Amino acid sequence: MKKYLYGIDVGGTAIKLGLFTVDGELIDQFDIRTRTENGGEMILTDIAESLTNHYETHGLKPGDIQGVGIGVPGPVHNGVVNRCVNLGWGIVNVKSELENLIHLPVFVGNDANVAGLGELWKGSGKGYSSMVLFTLGTGIGGAVIVDGKVIEGISGAGGEIGHAPIPDAENGYQCNCGKRGCLETVASATGVVRVAKDYLSTSDEPSSLRQFHDLSAKKVFDAAKNGDALALRVVDQFGKNIGYICAILASALNPEAFVFGGGMAKAGPIITETIEKHFKQYAFFAVQGVTQFKLASLGNDAGIYGAAYLAKTNTSHT
Repeated sequence: MKKYLYGIDVGGTAIKLGLFTVDGELIDQFDIRTRTENGGEMILTDIAESLTNHYETHGLKPGDIQGVGIGVPGPVHNGVVNRCVNLGWGIVNVKSELENLIHLPVFVGNDANVAGLGELWKGSGKGYSSMVLFTLGTGIGGAVIVDGKVIEGISGAGGEIGHAPIPDAENGYQCNCGKRGCLETVASATGVVRVAKDYLSTSDEPSSLRQFHDLSAKKVFDAAKNGDALALRVVDQFGKNIGYICAILASALNPEAFVFGGGMAKAGPIITETIEKHFKQYAFFAVQGVTQFKLASLGNDAGIYGAAYLAKTNTSHT
């Protein structure tokens, strides 16, 4: 009997669901709205109803579903989520509650970790057993994968690369986590804009960026690609900060690849080239030349692929 998997990616505004074969072929995908009101009390119920209706519409029965994987925006340990601010959740046993609703095996992971598994399975990390994913967006998320498995850590906070401190952190920008000088304060999309505005305000140097009242990371990277000197320095600082963190991670993990996804990765090779340049400046000689720097390839679908893979690898069926 042919078996199927569901991969679910829970976001603050929408929830993506995908039906897969166990070999990773995406059969169908659809979205539902994330209802965050009343502490997100209806989110799991909505997922359960949508999933059940979907497989019944496709002529499937519960016995045809090998497992369900779900990625959520918060720390996860043993299927329990410890605060998802974007969803209004406190401590929620997602695994237990969803299993009680759908009567299928459920496996839960942090959304960035799950996206990393997606890239490992069917994206730019395919063929690797160890890699580190950076998700570059409003903040910076990450996934550390060793021997094909995500490193969650003792409290589910493994892969929180965006909160790694950069040099002179105590004098750095304030982070939403309450600390100063976290990587995401200078290298996320928000951070790149912050650094660019500082450069613009502390010099009279001509720059095409001065024409914008609504500066964005995309505009900074576009200007850099067009040769704008100030924008090039901002991008170089971005690469220096991430390259520094990559060098530390490489010394500890010696991964086969660093993969960069998220909205900022749409800037293209300037991302990987700038980071790798600075990585080589900081990295231990034995990890230079062997670690690959790649752009993610699954885009916004990485989460559903990775969630399905989480279910696949945690069930006994083949």
